[in-house]
Amino acid sequence: MKTKAVRLHGVNDLRLDEFDLPPIGEDEILARVVSDSICMSTHKLAVQGEKHKRVRGNLAKTPVMVGHECCGVIVEVGAKWTGQFKAGDQFALQPALNYRGTLWSPGYSYEYIGGDATYIIIPHEVMELGCLLPYRADNFFMGSLAEPVSCIIGAFHAQYHTTPCEYAHEMGIKIGGSVALLASAGPMGLGAIDYAIHGDRKPGRVVVTDIDQARLDRAASLLPPEEASRLGIELAYVNTAALADPAAALKDMNGGRGFDDVFVFAPVRPVVELADSILGRDGCLNFFAGPTDSAFTASINFYDVHYSSHHLVGTSGGSDADMIEALDLMTSGALNSVGMITHVGGLDAVPEATIGLDRIPGGKKLIYTGKRLDLVAIADFGKRGEKDPFYRALDAIVRSHNLLWCREAEEYLLANAPDI
Repeated sequence: MKTKAVRLHGVNDLRLDEFDLPPIGEDEILARVVSDSICMSTHKLAVQGEKHKRVRGNLAKTPVMVGHECCGVIVEVGAKWTGQFKAGDQFALQPALNYRGTLWSPGYSYEYIGGDATYIIIPHEVMELGCLLPYRADNFFMGSLAEPVSCIIGAFHAQYHTTPCEYAHEMGIKIGGSVALLASAGPMGLGAIDYAIHGDRKPGRVVVTDIDQARLDRAASLLPPEEASRLGIELAYVNTAALADPAAALKDMNGGRGFDDVFVFAPVRPVVELADSILGRDGCLNFFAGPTDSAFTASINFYDVHYSSHHLVGTSGGSDADMIEALDLMTSGALNSVGMITHVGGLDAVPEATIGLDRIPGGKKLIYTGKRLDLVAIADFGKRGEKDPFYRALDAIVRSHNLLWCREAEEYLLANAPDI
């Protein structure tokens, strides 16, 4: 079986390769990938190359397939798994394996599995850990979003709070408490707002900050304060660039008190230090945004760690349970994560888009791996459509869905875009 896949050969050396996959073993599965969304973690992988903690070999000798937010269809099932899966089943992938204490992960560590490919071999590690998950829906793009949404869910579950003189942690955000989501108008921040107001542990107040007013306005249009209010939650959007004293202003919005749960969605020192300064007693700070710089530091007030019981957590990826929760919430309609997607492209767009991801504005970049397409912003479909009937049709479809990607747009793309 031939496959086409984007592979990392070295630092910032991503290539679209065509090669033969070996026959699958009895404990493996052959699958066709339909969609994958590009993660900033893959950009970090490309920048760091073999220095990345999840790379386990010599990239020049054994390049790895990249991409890990994928969804597709099973083609062939090894004998060991025929009782659980069959050809034609749709799947989503949970890449955070934690296999025998290693950091190995599809999209970082393997020769034959990664989301940015036409066909892949799902290895025994994924199967043994139950990380190949059934996906039952009438689209593929939501299956690709399930992985980033599971990371958000995992972050919320990792928060914890304490009771004085009791040596136990209550996991999760504080019910009825206050949440601050800093630098949170990007794609992952949008997912966090969605989960904060629609998840099972509801806070009383959510304050979202960013320094880009256009991103804040888009977030407020997708997840308006009125919707949160109907669920008993006060939701506010704040441009901290316009504030003389952001810490004081944010605390004022919380009745003069610090926040119970604070999440940092950008690896920027001033944002981390702002998060620390607005924590309340027993407040939990989640450093969600992983930095590329392995020497990244920020100042933390340890006086408040001691006397105000401040605590700090960092999360990377979600668990199988988080992924299952994400799939359940998305397929049921409880979460509508489609607003995270701002660009759509084909497999040939992946190398350039991944390496330059930190310079491309907008949210998630959704890739259809069997197609050859430029990476184009959904908002630019109309302009492209002035000369290209393909984009003219896509523009008409998304405009009927509030300029959001949708099942109808996906179906049109899969039927009409050129194959890779």
